[in-house]
Amino acid sequence: QVQLVESGGGLVQAGGSLRLSCAASGSIASINAMGWYRQAPGKQRGWVAIAINGITNYADSVKGRFTISRDNAKNTLYLQMNSLKPEDTATYYCEATQGAKNYWGQGTQVTVSP
Repeated sequence: QVQLVESGGGLVQAGGSLRLSCAASGSIASINAMGWYRQAPGKQRGWVAIAINGITNYADSVKGRFTISRDNAKNTLYLQMNSLKPEDTATYYCEATQGAKNYWGQGTQVTVSP
């Protein structure tokens, strides 16, 4: 089992920045990939950024503005979000893939005001 706890969400004005953190615990060995997803009200959850063995990839909507990083010593995944836009408002979830299993955090709310 892997436990994921997100933090760092909040209310920010458009153009501002936030850094989300996702602390992983439990059986974290052999986590293949970790990523960030988001879900806005009335919309499906979609991926934002993913890191697989040091290789990162981003959704087109956040490229150039968001950066995903992983600190293995702290078992923590980060999402640095810059130049935030109102359309970035959503609940952000951390996800970890371990073999055929997916684990999710509880989510952290990000609200960007115009």
